[in-house]
Amino acid sequence: MYVCVSGLCLQGGIIRQKLYEVLKQEPGIHFEAGNTQRDGFRSATQGMRASKFCLHLAGDTPSSNRLFDAIASHCVPVIISDDLELPFEEELDYTRFCLFVKAKDALQKGFVVQLLQSVDRTEWTQMWNTLQQVHLHFTYQHPSQPNDAVNMVWKSISRKVPSIKFFLHKQNRFVRLKKTPTSFLAQQS
Repeated sequence: MYVCVSGLCLQGGIIRQKLYEVLKQEPGIHFEAGNTQRDGFRSATQGMRASKFCLHLAGDTPSSNRLFDAIASHCVPVIISDDLELPFEEELDYTRFCLFVKAKDALQKGFVVQLLQSVDRTEWTQMWNTLQQVHLHFTYQHPSQPNDAVNMVWKSISRKVPSIKFFLHKQNRFVRLKKTPTSFLAQQS
């Protein structure tokens, strides 16, 4: 079993630091501290491509490219977060190509390793094949292609617009009453 943890930030998130302490001595777990420099990016990419699983930990910001990088590398993401909002989740069933672990469970010694070891070759192959199918949804292309990342973002936005309009319209229901003189309201009571 070879697992890559890319984007490890030892100074950053609490969960990352604790998970590093829990997993650092485990055989088959490889920590790759990628950065934005050419060699750091290349090293992280090579680590992910050589791995069966890539841990995706909740971070200090609501979004990151680690999930996209893992999927582009065809490395089965292991998402460690209790309530992460995933891109395109209204259209994609992430349980078909990712594993999910609650943060408190991930911090228990041996939990993550046992979970990963419990995934047999057939199950991993099914997840990996699904990654091959959804890969395009996480790829940015120019010009944009049907169902690539740009197209998926626009589809996601278009699905959210009606609920945003509904919310705004609902909030505006009583605007007229706010503009009506208070003396009129007092007479009506």
